[in-house]
Amino acid sequence: MEFAALKAFVAVAETGSFSVAAERLFLTQPAVSKRIAALESELDARLFDRIGRTVTLTEGGVALLPRAQKLLMELEDSIRAISSLSGEVRGTLRFATSHHIGLHRLPPTLKRFTQAYPQVRLDIRFMDSEAACVAVEHGELELGIVTLPPEPSSKLTTEVIWEDPLGIVVSRNHPLAEHADVTLDQLAQHVAVLPATNTYTRQIAELAFSRLGLTLEIALSTNYLETIKMLVSVGIGWSLLPNTMLDKHISKLSVEELSLQRSLGIVYHRDRTLSNAARALISELRNPDLASG
Repeated sequence: MEFAALKAFVAVAETGSFSVAAERLFLTQPAVSKRIAALESELDARLFDRIGRTVTLTEGGVALLPRAQKLLMELEDSIRAISSLSGEVRGTLRFATSHHIGLHRLPPTLKRFTQAYPQVRLDIRFMDSEAACVAVEHGELELGIVTLPPEPSSKLTTEVIWEDPLGIVVSRNHPLAEHADVTLDQLAQHVAVLPATNTYTRQIAELAFSRLGLTLEIALSTNYLETIKMLVSVGIGWSLLPNTMLDKHISKLSVEELSLQRSLGIVYHRDRTLSNAARALISELRNPDLASG
């Protein structure tokens, strides 16, 4: 059984698409289909049901997926362990980051890294922090540079790089904008625009309100902080945003009962051997003089 075929199988299973899997593997779609067909022939079992544009795992595919993921993870771990002996920083570094961190925190670090290590090819996946942590835990990605989970999985190692204070913000025309100080009870009387329920930022807000027996009324939810900022600026509701995003279009409220912040940083699998490229990127991120931007 060829590992290339297993990689194709896992990519299709995880993306639910032959075309997206081909993009991930830098192959053509027919090449991916050929590898899947060869694997199905070798196993004498159909692995996917293809109905229209929908691709789903068969019972055999469901049984194979975790085993294939484990095999590939062990193979990649072995390759990294051997290549790390040379001390060379090269190869492909697959990691995930959120849109916010990718836009506002990573550019200076990535610029330095790519200049220092031109032989490393970066495969960057932009996704929600929660999904990135799951991908790292499952061995699909080597690193996550994300909002750190309040209670991380026991399989993950986390490291804080940036503390990210959050401010309560409203539009300049919001009824609360004229108040010097606002209570949580007053805030709870107005609708909010917050990230989705499963996000770490939303969990932070809900916990603060629940401790005082208050309930959040959500007008809209979106996981893109730039979109939240726009919705707040036009008066849809109040929200939580990093202080780094404040500008003249929104007002920050003083809420004495609420002092919140997120921790942004690195996530990797506790049992995974990190490549030299991953170690080099982590070293760049740890630099207190350069990583603070």
